[in-house]
This record gives sequence, structure tokens and C-alpha cells, in this order.
Amino acid sequence: MLNARLAAAVAAVIVSIVSPLALSAQTARAPRIVALGDSLTSGHGIGAGQAYPVFLQAQLAAAGYNYQVVNAGISGDTSSGAVRRLAQALRGDVRVLIVAIGANDGLRGVPVATVKSNLIRIVETAHARGISVVLCGMEALPNYGREYSVAFHEAFRDVAAQFRVSFVPFLLQDVITNPAMLLPDRAHPNPAGARRIADNIWPYLEVVVRTLAAQR
Repeated sequence: MLNARLAAAVAAVIVSIVSPLALSAQTARAPRIVALGDSLTSGHGIGAGQAYPVFLQAQLAAAGYNYQVVNAGISGDTSSGAVRRLAQALRGDVRVLIVAIGANDGLRGVPVATVKSNLIRIVETAHARGISVVLCGMEALPNYGREYSVAFHEAFRDVAAQFRVSFVPFLLQDVITNPAMLLPDRAHPNPAGARRIADNIWPYLEVVVRTLAAQR
């Protein structure tokens, strides 16, 4: 359960999304954390106001970190689409990039080499701008055979190891296998699932923002 401080932060963040004028000037001027993703990030079926970036915003506030979390999720997007819109997503004072892309690549059987190349381009672009990265692992369904699923799984780990970035082993851990965390389509998180995704990301994101704070 959310503690009282975190619950209050979530409520404040949701109000700020529903009414942009309620967003504090301090948060609006804060450095950014961009969540680059697909429908799992955008809030398909539940709306941006209940997607996991909202809960990350609340967790940051509860921990005393002043960042603006930007939801850069687009439903149906792939790693190739994320590369194409990366420059726009990184506009402004972005300090951290959460890379939560790849689910649709796996569903469509996009070659693993393509997915890996796109992840590398995303991480390299962020690092070239001095932006820290949190890479979220994804899994592919066994539709294309075990060899594809294993290679897909390893691609995310390999990129994280190559660039020594913070790595969330699986974005949908404890979500995709739990109907209570999913919408009726059994593919997208409901609000409880979105909160769980934020919990999956938070320990890794918190290390990154704590390290950035220590460097100031």
C-alpha cells in the first residue's frame, strides 16, 4: 500500500495532470525525466493520469527529488519509432531517460538485431547529451520460437551491460501474469498494474537520481 506521504503525492500529481494550471511553477521548471515508451507508458485504456509515470512522479516527490516526469509514450510504437522521435523527446533540460520500448517489436517479430541496434542508438544519443539512462527489459512471447525469445531477452541485458546503464530486468514483472493487474484485454496494465510498474522501475531510478544529486 502507498504510505500517506506517497498517496498525497500521487493525488497532487493527478490533479496537476487533470488541470495543468495546478502544476506548480517549481515542478514546471524542474529538470526532466523522460519515459520513452509505447502503450504501456502512455496509459492505454486508463489514461495518462493513471499511467506509471504519474506514480514515478509521486515517488520522486515523496523522496524529496524535484523532477518533472514527462510521459513520452505512444501507443503502438516500436523501437524504430522511438529512435525517430528521440530528438523531440529529449528537448529541454532532460537529466534521465527511461527506455521502456520493445513490447511491440516482440509482438511483431522484429529482428532482434534491429531491436538491439535501435536500443544502442537511443542510449548513445542520450549519453552524448549527458543524459543518464534507465533501460527496462522486455520479453517476447514464444510466437516466434524459443530461439527468438531468448535472443530478444538477452538483447536488453547486453545493451545495459555494454553501456553500464541502470537496468530494470523486466518492466512487467508481477504484472503480466496477474489478471488483477491487467485490463480485460490481458495485455495492458490497469491502474494497479501501472503502480506496480512504477514500483519495478523506482529502485533503479532512485539510484540514478541519488547519484546525480551527489554530483551537484
